[in-house]
Amino acid sequence: MASADDIDALLPQTQCTRCGYNGCKPYADAIAGGAAEINQCPPGGSATIVALATLLHREPLSLNPANGVEGPTLVAQIDETVCIGCTKCLPPCPVDAIVGARKQMHTVIYELCTGCELCVVPCPVDCIKMVQRESLADAPMAPTPDLNRERFHAHNLRAARRAEEQAAVLAARKRAAQPQIPPGATRAPGAH
Repeated sequence: MASADDIDALLPQTQCTRCGYNGCKPYADAIAGGAAEINQCPPGGSATIVALATLLHREPLSLNPANGVEGPTLVAQIDETVCIGCTKCLPPCPVDAIVGARKQMHTVIYELCTGCELCVVPCPVDCIKMVQRESLADAPMAPTPDLNRERFHAHNLRAARRAEEQAAVLAARKRAAQPQIPPGATRAPGAH
């Protein structure tokens, strides 16, 4: 019987969430657990469906249109003349392929972009569009699934660490804002 890791190894690791899960590994877990079908990955398309069907000894299915359509490999492209540097595109990028700072122009590192499209919706000025990777002059090859998986893992670790640091800062501020009671002193009746 194939494991979730075996299934995950066949997925493209774009981390696009179009399958209905929060990344390729959760989708693989759902397939392994019988909670999801093998036809929910538009970036992988028919090749991935056939590979999953072979691994799992199932019949191949057509791509579920509710999850999207199979198409060419895409890459995000930022119109740098329109970008306002709001940074809203940075957190959703699952592989940190967008670089920039607040109130500074942002750009996409094409060698790292998985084409997931998650950066498009948060942009308040619509300066991000998805283009076919092949349409770019000197288009770099798409990143490998292994690199995508590695960068997604690193992105999630950074996000978790950042959340822990923010929680620690807020807890420290909260403690500092509470009145300090000297040792041996008692609170006044009715004081909270």
